[in-house]
Amino acid sequence: MLNIKNLIKKFHEKIIINDISLTVQQGEILVLLGGSGVGKSTILRILSNLEEADSGKIELDEEILNFKKVGMVFQDFNLFSNLTVLQNLVYPLIYVLSIDEKKAEEIAQQMLIRFDIEHKMQNYPSSLSGGQKQRVAIARALCMNPKVICMDEPTSALDPMLTADVANIIQDLAKQGIIVLVATHDISLVDNLNSTICLMKDGKIIEKATSIQLKNEPELFVQTLNFMRGKKN
Repeated sequence: MLNIKNLIKKFHEKIIINDISLTVQQGEILVLLGGSGVGKSTILRILSNLEEADSGKIELDEEILNFKKVGMVFQDFNLFSNLTVLQNLVYPLIYVLSIDEKKAEEIAQQMLIRFDIEHKMQNYPSSLSGGQKQRVAIARALCMNPKVICMDEPTSALDPMLTADVANIIQDLAKQGIIVLVATHDISLVDNLNSTICLMKDGKIIEKATSIQLKNEPELFVQTLNFMRGKKN
């Protein structure tokens, strides 16, 4: 279980994350929904140790979060262009987890097979399609054996036809017991996920609902439904 308590983040005295508290269960998908600048990506960056919170506490399974337990899938994939697909997976295993090269290659190859991209392992990222890059980025994150996966706008750089594929991957990760946090404004992705949805505005969560609640009790979640229908809250 992931617990975020009273998280605050400022940039130049501007409050980006405004006293947010969340609990996410093992195997749960949490969607941070909202437009640009509401703070959803910043939460993921704090969880991934790419930004430091000004205050608050983050715990995983009742212990202070070990950032090595968090995998990050970036909006623009962040693959190393000078490394092959295989090397993109192997290098973090060697230099972050201190796994020997032979074992690291075995882990990487198995992960590429899992995502049906092993035939591209000697290719460089520039030769891959957007969907292939996304699979490599997810495979790289999973190689680190995380308990939490953060995905920042995972469909923004993809053809809309691939949205359902990404949703299926996210659902599969959750079925494996991984906590998945997704920052997005892509309503089609949200529609394809069985998730808990947190609508954000001005650094705060202004409404929270599960996919089932939105379907069965829409009158209780007007702001979320308005956002999903393209209306201003």
